[in-house]
Amino acid sequence: MQLRDAVRASAPRAPAAPALRAWLLRPAGPVPLAVLALVLLARAAHVALVHPQGGMDNAFVVHAGRVWLDGGAPYGDRRFLYLPSAVLFAAGQALLPAPVLRVAAPVVCVGLVTAGWWCAVRLFRVPARSRFAVLGLLGLVLCWVPVGHLIDLGNWTAVSVLALPAALLLADRGRWDAAGVVLGLSVAVKPLLVPVVLLLVLARRWRALAWTVLVPAALSAGAALVMPDPGGFLTRTLPFLLRGGDALMRPFDCSWPAVLPRLGVPPVAAEAPALIAAAAGVVCAGLRWRRGDAGPSRLVETAAMLMLASLLVSRPSYEHYPVVVVPLLLAGATAADSVARSPWFWAALVPQTAGFVFPYLEPSTRRAFKDVVTLTGLALVLAVRCARPPARRTAAPVGSGPAADVPAPAP
Repeated sequence: MQLRDAVRASAPRAPAAPALRAWLLRPAGPVPLAVLALVLLARAAHVALVHPQGGMDNAFVVHAGRVWLDGGAPYGDRRFLYLPSAVLFAAGQALLPAPVLRVAAPVVCVGLVTAGWWCAVRLFRVPARSRFAVLGLLGLVLCWVPVGHLIDLGNWTAVSVLALPAALLLADRGRWDAAGVVLGLSVAVKPLLVPVVLLLVLARRWRALAWTVLVPAALSAGAALVMPDPGGFLTRTLPFLLRGGDALMRPFDCSWPAVLPRLGVPPVAAEAPALIAAAAGVVCAGLRWRRGDAGPSRLVETAAMLMLASLLVSRPSYEHYPVVVVPLLLAGATAADSVARSPWFWAALVPQTAGFVFPYLEPSTRRAFKDVVTLTGLALVLAVRCARPPARRTAAPVGSGPAADVPAPAP
């Protein structure tokens, strides 16, 4: 009896993680929910008070929509960087009265971010009213600067913030065709999620791939028929993007081909490491998919790796683009083998947290150096995660019960 008590006393205590996870998955009380609602409303109200057209970036597309409604060519403005199909959505905003647009645009942007987070947590089977869901969204909005900047600018990346987790949620439930339609509509608005097409190729979901391609193609063709100079997208917009935009855009571009020349690397030489890194990211995404384990992490990590690989090399690449993937990865933190359990994941987010100050990089034209650290760090952490071999099943000691999967350590 004494020997058994001594063994029990010397045995290591159970980790606190299961208790913390159970606490996070319980329903949030009325106070956290009220605080979250107030914060979201305050964010939307701030944009409505400061920006009459829902943010600087939203103003560009609204202007293009008005030009088209007046019979002009939207691509006459080089800052309209979207497919012809996007003019249809821009015109919808342009038809709204100014006071309505001023309020509706930021409310919709906040709603898209909130709905994207809801889809992300539901993808990982986390209750939408849990403490984790409420506190996670509150932390993203208050503490992670790119989310705040996305809402302030009214950038249409917010559509992708909802579309990617919504598409993955549908795919996880076996509704791949619907996922393809969602991705196609997102590309029609803003072609940020084009790299996720490779996920459909890896999964051999050809009908979903067809929907993803045909939806924006059909909408763009329809818009082109009633648009003056639709070829401006090919003759002006694409060359403008390939050159890295203009002097206003380049300081905020955090892709490697934009940042490395600012450090003294010749522009031609900067393209090579960016392309190599992007290709390596695609390979890692393929390895992650072929690992074939069950659960939503396979979908999330493969899609996120494809997106991060493209952001390393695409021009332009802005600080708010990673908002498309970070909430998805963060939503899996309650899973035992999540990449969000790695300290390196959080280290990559530190340069973008509110209150992190690095004096030389604080001017807005220099923050791309902080942005590229976050982008590269996230890509590296996830690449290591994707490329690692699958966890092996190890036999349990005699008398200790059935064998259990032992997760590999986080990168």
